[in-house]
Amino acid sequence: MPRSRPDLFARHVAWTSDAPMGLEVAHARGPYITLMDGRCLIDCISGIAVSSIGHCHPHVIQAAKEQMDRHLHVMVYGELIQQPQVDYAVRLCQELPEPLQTVYFTMTGTEANEGALKVAKKFTGRTRIVAFEQSFHGDTHGSLSVTGRDIYRKPFRPLLPEVTFLPFDDVRALEAIDTSTACVITEPIQGEGGMNVPSDAWMHALRDRCTETGALLIFDEIQTGFGRTGTLFAFEGFGVVPDIMTVAKAMGGGMPLGGFISRLDILRTLRADPPFSHVTTFGGHPVSCAAAQAALEIILKENLPARARKIERIVRARLKHLCIHEIRGRGAMLGLQMDSSSLAQYLVAECLNRGLILGWTLHAGNLIRLAPPLNIPFDVLDNALRTICDVLNRQ
Repeated sequence: MPRSRPDLFARHVAWTSDAPMGLEVAHARGPYITLMDGRCLIDCISGIAVSSIGHCHPHVIQAAKEQMDRHLHVMVYGELIQQPQVDYAVRLCQELPEPLQTVYFTMTGTEANEGALKVAKKFTGRTRIVAFEQSFHGDTHGSLSVTGRDIYRKPFRPLLPEVTFLPFDDVRALEAIDTSTACVITEPIQGEGGMNVPSDAWMHALRDRCTETGALLIFDEIQTGFGRTGTLFAFEGFGVVPDIMTVAKAMGGGMPLGGFISRLDILRTLRADPPFSHVTTFGGHPVSCAAAQAALEIILKENLPARARKIERIVRARLKHLCIHEIRGRGAMLGLQMDSSSLAQYLVAECLNRGLILGWTLHAGNLIRLAPPLNIPFDVLDNALRTICDVLNRQ
């Protein structure tokens, strides 16, 4: 493979940070990313929780190739029956409780949240939306409007009106949800906001309040879904079922795919007044759906949610005596809270020099993301944790 020129990358590819890492990828397999210069890196962020079954899993590649031999894009507004969509929707819904039995496919997570907000307003006939401080739901206008962090919102105001932000994990604040509220949107576990896990009591109070007022409860499981937090979906760990769930990231096994899932009577409101109330050109692409079904079968067959719980136990045991202020999160969605942003930056940079990719949550300078593939071999995980220990013991 010929090497790309950094000057061409800088000129013709839009990037949105002051100093992109600039690592030139040659190929990726399992928990490893190999660079054009020959270095092999352990990937402990999984493309931000996308590659949860590792890179280029052979079963996913096979499923995608087989579908590519049948057909690519035809039409995905639901007008044509495409077997990969049907097969995957049926299989996914078999793993979900009522009312989550009908899937609207999208390409991305932010697009899924946009659709969920629209259908909630259309179904309820209400306009007010409740979201939570420190949340992150995406960068498109509607998703950004319900993201509870001013650093993202401020440059793009005005955004959607009638959005109320409440403190996360505060039961008393839920009284602000009322009969004018169309929906309440939350991550079951906040990711970019700092790997914040709410109490079971808050989650149940939230569900009860939405039921009482007729507001639809939307769980953004874009990062938490598909085994990442120790159950197939994070809501299972709390014993609370939403009215609408949004998904993406790990859903496609490395292919672009997202969706919002709800009751049929809620989603059928998109069929009329007007017809095609919400459409997408590439959502539910047949190759992505074929790959997604293969990925789901791997997650279930290998019981990767249980493996995520074991990863958490190993990480907490290995890192608990180091100069880490707190280990936050659940399953294989963990954040290492450092005592300072300078220490966090040092750890990420030095680990990269030693062949380990760690992440950071956006604009949370002292929190380091640890989100390895759920099927990472335990000896590879041990090598990654040993690297973290060595760096922190030497700093």
